[in-house]
Amino acid sequence: MAAKIQHQLFFPHPPKAVWEFLTNAELMELWLMKSDFKPIEGHEFKFVSKPVPQLDFDGIVYCKVLEIVPFKNLSYSWKLGPGDGTINVDSIVRWELIEKDNGTELFLVHGDFTVLENTGVFEAMNKGWLDNINKIAERLNTQQHG
Repeated sequence: MAAKIQHQLFFPHPPKAVWEFLTNAELMELWLMKSDFKPIEGHEFKFVSKPVPQLDFDGIVYCKVLEIVPFKNLSYSWKLGPGDGTINVDSIVRWELIEKDNGTELFLVHGDFTVLENTGVFEAMNKGWLDNINKIAERLNTQQHG
């Protein structure tokens, strides 16, 4: 399936600061969703938010950490559905951090969809990821200047 979400954003902060927002469950809740994430390969976790029935989403995203290279790469599976035991989105989220002289380039690729029966939620995720990455930037800037 060719569907893919890609976003890129530059942060004037070191990779370690950006990484914390990608791997610390308390910080993840500030920009994404509440979760029981742990930065351990093989760890299964859930993101939990409000259900969106019109998008056939029960509010739970089922995930598993696939790869973790501190301050550089993070990937996890991303599965969701309407709550009846079926999955209508099955995909992989990949984060890559590249250290630059004056900060960090962050790349997000949400792809490898083996199931994408829910195009409405795909559009919502595309916009949502960009909004959420910008929330990381806002929080980092607030920490730095606050």
